[in-house]
Amino acid sequence: MEITGWVVFAAFVLGLLTVTAWPYGGEQIRAAGGNVGRWECSECCPLPQECILSGIMSVNGKKVLHMDRNPYYGGESSSITPLEELYKRFQLLEGPPEAMGRGRDWNVDLIPKFLMANGQLVKMLLYTEVTRYLDFKVVEGSFVYKGGKIYKVPSTETEALASNLMGMFEKRRFRKFLVFVANFDENDPKTFEGVDPQSTSMRDVYRKFDLGQDVIDFTGHALALYRTDDYLDQPCLETINRIKLYSESLARYGKSPYLYPLYGLGELPQGFARLSAIYGGTYMLNKPVDDIIMENGKVVGVKSEGEVARCKQLICDPSYIPDRVRKAGQVIRIICILSHPIKNTNDANSCQIIIPQNQVNRKSDIYVCMISYAHNVAAQGKYIAIASTTVETTEPEKEVEPALELLEPIDQKFVAISDLYEPIDDGSESQVFCSCSYDATTHFETTCNDIKDIYKRMAGSAFDFENMKRKQNDVFGEADQ
Repeated sequence: MEITGWVVFAAFVLGLLTVTAWPYGGEQIRAAGGNVGRWECSECCPLPQECILSGIMSVNGKKVLHMDRNPYYGGESSSITPLEELYKRFQLLEGPPEAMGRGRDWNVDLIPKFLMANGQLVKMLLYTEVTRYLDFKVVEGSFVYKGGKIYKVPSTETEALASNLMGMFEKRRFRKFLVFVANFDENDPKTFEGVDPQSTSMRDVYRKFDLGQDVIDFTGHALALYRTDDYLDQPCLETINRIKLYSESLARYGKSPYLYPLYGLGELPQGFARLSAIYGGTYMLNKPVDDIIMENGKVVGVKSEGEVARCKQLICDPSYIPDRVRKAGQVIRIICILSHPIKNTNDANSCQIIIPQNQVNRKSDIYVCMISYAHNVAAQGKYIAIASTTVETTEPEKEVEPALELLEPIDQKFVAISDLYEPIDDGSESQVFCSCSYDATTHFETTCNDIKDIYKRMAGSAFDFENMKRKQNDVFGEADQ
């Protein structure tokens, strides 16, 4: 049977695939703090890019069908509840102990990330008014790891002078650097102070202000949020803008530059699903995808349970098109349930910790994000901390040990190792547009870059936030007459 009503599709958004899971190494392993649940992902974890793009495309007047094999929105970006379901997912069949409280009090993100308060995803939420469906809470602190200890990330002149991360003379030099960044305007050469933003490398900028290696580490990785040191030899403009974004996000609420939605990240894809539905988008949950139909090298439809939905464009995650993607690495994520806040964070109910690569002799950073009962994601008095990093060796769990040491004692651990995939072409010929896998970072900026890149390839024009705005009289989906 062919669904001819979808022939006029301008965009067909293909939703999110359930990941195959099994015990790591074929067995459960006993460790301190109880059984450690493990699963390993042979396919890419599905992403919320599809949900966000379906909402954006619907606002732009496209006819959208979003298919999802799962009975819920968001795939691997969802929040798992009750807690018993998380134990089942990680092959811990005995279930949670009574000390964990009521299972329904838990909403555990499988891939946790924070939102920059002045970042791209927040702008998307504001412009589309998806914020009406969500409530957010400010993350209470941002920290960086140095010499086995964690310190608050200094991002203002006042914090720089008060920080224990640096000596007295280093503080003054770093303060001058922050003043330079705050005053920098790429459209005003008078603010350049001898720096050419298009040709001067960031390494040379650090050298200009005589900053030491430790300061360079937390500036590049905790403020500019780079994952590696590759940025050092690239033009400095992007790094300066990243630091300005961090400072502007921090200035909004004071405690940290990060936000997190109450009840977990599963609320985000649901919010964009509502947006798409208001503008005529159709969602089909529990809908398997049997085949992607191609004619003359271009997508023309998707087959599901004997029916064919015709389309002109398709967005999907890498697991649907294994012949059009390449493996780009692996990420390990360890979800830890705690009964205490992380030490040396002033008993924060939520925080981020970045462990720069040079501090632990690695090629990429280690990330820790922690949320708690204060965000309605855990039982009273409980905390959820997630350590993640890009896998570099054959023993990925050992790679995150510096992070796990900061979290001790740990009540329960859940270990997930996921493959990362990226598309090998831009989709311009086939009109099949593939999203990238989630990286190890604890923020959404890289995910938003992927969304903007897919949009540009689909629409043929750069992503413009103004095009996402709802019309004045369109709050309830009533189009202009």
